Amino acid sequence: MTTNNNVTWRSMLFVPANSDKFLQSALKRNADAIQLDLEDACPPDLKAPTRQRIGELAQTCANAGFDVIVRVNRPWRLLLRDLEACVHPAIKALTLPKVPDGSFIRSVAEVLAEVEQEKGLPIGHTQLIAMVEDADGLANMDDIARAHPRVYGMIVGAEDLAVSLRMAVDTDGLYVPNVMAVAACRRAGIVPIGFVGSVADFADQDKFKQTVQRAARLGFEGAFCIHPSQVDPANEAFSPDPRAVERARALIKTFEQARAANQATCTFEGRMVDAPVVAQAQLLIERDNALQALISRRHPTGRE
Repeated sequence: MTTNNNVTWRSMLFVPANSDKFLQSALKRNADAIQLDLEDACPPDLKAPTRQRIGELAQTCANAGFDVIVRVNRPWRLLLRDLEACVHPAIKALTLPKVPDGSFIRSVAEVLAEVEQEKGLPIGHTQLIAMVEDADGLANMDDIARAHPRVYGMIVGAEDLAVSLRMAVDTDGLYVPNVMAVAACRRAGIVPIGFVGSVADFADQDKFKQTVQRAARLGFEGAFCIHPSQVDPANEAFSPDPRAVERARALIKTFEQARAANQATCTFEGRMVDAPVVAQAQLLIERDNALQALISRRHPTGRE
């Protein structure tokens, strides 16, 4: 399976869907996507009236140039109502909490297809982000990642996973599940989202910056942000270094010249270059091209 998206969101900023104040504040930030939260951040007595406004809220975000994600609820009765409300032209993806296995994803996809058809949207319009938050999900990450073409990405939910496994929310316990998630995403061709740590740790900005930089080195491509202060560090961490992109272009040019001379390898900046090294350089350039397209759409006059 290959990924079905043409953009990678570096930063997905959570906003309580019931708070117009927080939404207006979020629209002043540089997040790649606004994630309207109908789950934990939305009180039970406000879920129904907020759900009725979700299309209007999403359109407000879209009009401001943001891609929109909605985190929906997990109990099926709430989830079904959320799915019916959240299929909307302005909503790109839904985040599914506490995903246990691939069959859950396929059931959600079946409902989405019906609602998209009813609303005149293309089948497959609504992508999915799967949250692995318990021991069952951890055991089924490959099944979840490969479950359906709608799956955009997968993330480990640190807090709930720690409760399920009865472990501390720290780097010791979270390292292995997160690396497993990256591997499962790569096998399935979807986007690994997250970092080794808790998204709730936003007070120490220097620590968060180091955390997301480490995540990028581990293979993650984007992160959930629960506070506006996390957006810029995430964008920076998950953006290719312009110097590295230029180096990649030069490396590929040198390699192509060697191939034209019937050489299988070449030397670039004192190091041997073969096909796997070139593949890494090509991936970096592709990611930078996708990012520049996203920035151009959000900021038509230039870079962010």
